[in-house]
Amino acid sequence: MSERMEWVPDSVDVGLPSAARLYDYLLGGGHNFAADRALAEKFLLAQPNARTIARLNRAFLRRAVLHLVDHGVRQFLDLGSGIPTVGNVHEIARKAAPESRVVYVDYEAVAVAHSRMLLKDDPLATILQEDMTDPDAVLAAADATGLLDFAEPIGVLTVGVFHFVPPDKDPKGVVAAYRDAVAPGSGLALSQFTSDLQPAEMAGIVEVMKKSSDPMYPRTHAEITELFEGFDIVPPGVVPLPLWRPEEGAVEDGDPGHAGIFAGVGHKK
Repeated sequence: MSERMEWVPDSVDVGLPSAARLYDYLLGGGHNFAADRALAEKFLLAQPNARTIARLNRAFLRRAVLHLVDHGVRQFLDLGSGIPTVGNVHEIARKAAPESRVVYVDYEAVAVAHSRMLLKDDPLATILQEDMTDPDAVLAAADATGLLDFAEPIGVLTVGVFHFVPPDKDPKGVVAAYRDAVAPGSGLALSQFTSDLQPAEMAGIVEVMKKSSDPMYPRTHAEITELFEGFDIVPPGVVPLPLWRPEEGAVEDGDPGHAGIFAGVGHKK
């Protein structure tokens, strides 16, 4: 039986799994297809902690956004934003600063379609269907929305997505282009998979994701830290997900090294 529903764009091949829909499944969402779920089960075999990692990554996003709001940021550029789920950036930011504006960016058609449905009546947020590895196109489209003032600080978010940027796309150059486009006082929040913490599990994930539209490229702690060039990295630095400024009283089960992802936040000098 076909899984094509009215919310699925005609251009989407429901038989080719995507990272955005796999992540949606791991978070308990309903905007995924049989191919995504089958790949997710293989992902879970390679990394049994995957659902916890997805939750920890979402929690880092929340803490990072609130940190940036606390430092005066009122506008956000969320690169690789994925399928809308509970705790979107505009929801997080507006609880602390109701005037916050957000431009989401993703190239995955289902993620874009659902974001458009969610944001259709929201004058302070929108979604762009662009590839974040083409900063010129993203920045031009973001500027055209009129929602972002590039003379004021912007929070650039690349949370749980940069491991999909291949080396031949010049990862440092991509981040540098966004850094150079935003004003001093802007922030960068970044998290991505690494082989440093659980090398065997990460190797398994890389193999699994070769069968999707989004292969993965884990990076070392040093490589991830280099992406923050031009930013002052805030304490505690680039660390496993649950160790980045945990909320008071928060109890995370297990070894932080099993998070499989390094995360950090920096402020543009």
